[in-house]
Amino acid sequence: MRVCVCGAQMPFMRGGAELHQENLVRAFRDAGHDADLVRLPVAWDRERALDSALAWRFVPIDADLVVATNFPSYFVRHPRKVVWLFHQHRAAYDAVDTDYSDWTLDEQSLELQQRLVDWDTRALEEAQARFTTSRVVARRLERYNGLDATPLYHPPPLAGELHEGPFTPVAFSAMRLEGNKRPELLVEAASHLDRGAHLRIAGRGALHDELVARTRELGVEDRITLLGFVSDEDLISEFASCGCVVYAPHDEDYGYVTLQAFLAGKPVVTSADAGGVLEWVEDGVTGLVTDGSPRELAGAVGRLLADPDLARKLGRAGWERARDLDWATVVRTLVESV
Repeated sequence: MRVCVCGAQMPFMRGGAELHQENLVRAFRDAGHDADLVRLPVAWDRERALDSALAWRFVPIDADLVVATNFPSYFVRHPRKVVWLFHQHRAAYDAVDTDYSDWTLDEQSLELQQRLVDWDTRALEEAQARFTTSRVVARRLERYNGLDATPLYHPPPLAGELHEGPFTPVAFSAMRLEGNKRPELLVEAASHLDRGAHLRIAGRGALHDELVARTRELGVEDRITLLGFVSDEDLISEFASCGCVVYAPHDEDYGYVTLQAFLAGKPVVTSADAGGVLEWVEDGVTGLVTDGSPRELAGAVGRLLADPDLARKLGRAGWERARDLDWATVVRTLVESV
């Protein structure tokens, strides 16, 4: 089949969604299909939220199958459209009137939000089949748009290369340094770590300078390292050589870091409001779930770093849960849905 994967991208920003789209195209090709990726730029601010949605309605797509992914790519028109929903425009949905959104409860925002909800519902109803990356995303879709969808899980980037290594007194995390990932919690947690424990964070983003300054204010330069961008090879090494992984975003859609940790045989410390992460991290089974406060996060990290046998046991259970994820199943499910 000729398959077009459709996705939106914020110019000059690259993260999990972009990797997801590229890996999906590669999986279709590996399965023998002729696949390509079509992206249009998106603007997340309220004033321009509908612009790229309208643009997608006028994009001609000549293919046997179209797989739309994140907002607003699912506005594309095609008789054989399948939606594998990464997320909608969360700033206009569950994040309204929070620090993560420029949508508030004023009359103009509420009117625009209702319009977007109506448009989303119509565009998503057009799909021959609807899937989501997690139960969290499916529940949001049902709550706000009254539409059902089936969670379809997939392996994270580097799945075939991640491996277990020694359990050292180092906690590792990888994330974009942005508000919804809450890297400040980890910096604050460093001040509660015992001497000898260390936290390493890979990633870059708008909060980098603020986090560096806060690290200095707390005097924890000896307990935390902000690595910035790291190569794939270094990322694999960081997962392999840590004692545990800590990842506590706010209501995450899926959470590649969790699955990457599991495939490296490492347990994950997270928070009770981490969203899709909790579909994989079970307290005391594959990791430790905390209340999300810096002190509790540090306590859970310290517990695992001080007890490598426990960390190894939980990490092994995580590996058992993640090891069977594969792209062939994803492609077969999408193709057979229409």
